[in-house]
Amino acid sequence: MSKQVIISIGREFGSGGHYIAEKLAERLGIELLDKNLVERVAEEKGYSQEAIRQFDEKGTSILFSRNINGYTSSASENIAQAQFEVLRKDAAEGMSFVVVGRCAEDVLYDQPALISIFIRGEQDVKKQRIMEKYELSEDKALALMKKMDRERKFYHNYYCRNKWGDSRGYDLTINSSLLGLDGTVDVIEAIVRARQ
Repeated sequence: MSKQVIISIGREFGSGGHYIAEKLAERLGIELLDKNLVERVAEEKGYSQEAIRQFDEKGTSILFSRNINGYTSSASENIAQAQFEVLRKDAAEGMSFVVVGRCAEDVLYDQPALISIFIRGEQDVKKQRIMEKYELSEDKALALMKKMDRERKFYHNYYCRNKWGDSRGYDLTINSSLLGLDGTVDVIEAIVRARQ
């Protein structure tokens, strides 16, 4: 890509958002920031990777943290802010990338190169995908889907101005169940290239 492009992907659990992000990065020849962001933050900030993974994309409870003069005792908040800092730095340096989650549509809202996308899906399709991927029963897949979406929503709504999944907070909201994962990648890629 000759011109900077930043694609943020918010997603419902089971919607295939990570796969879609991976394929977009591959097709556009740009970096994917997801779990590798955890490794970078650990390296740059001196955190252990295990500590970051434990608190990665987890909301902060005001009951168990203290804020004094802009400093917090919350590990999850410190880790979130460290990830936000890395995203802002990469964007400011002109890097093109696809980022999964991490409130990127809000953290990078002032970046002209940003295209923010939310991937949703039909419950039956998401449930089937989760059952196959994690080898779970139908009940356990539904329970995991609800738990993960609840955690993502809590984390997102803690740090962002717009609510998780609210179409007004994204440039594009798309149902991956309509065209399938690869069809969804095709549509998003076409939009990104048209914008270029």
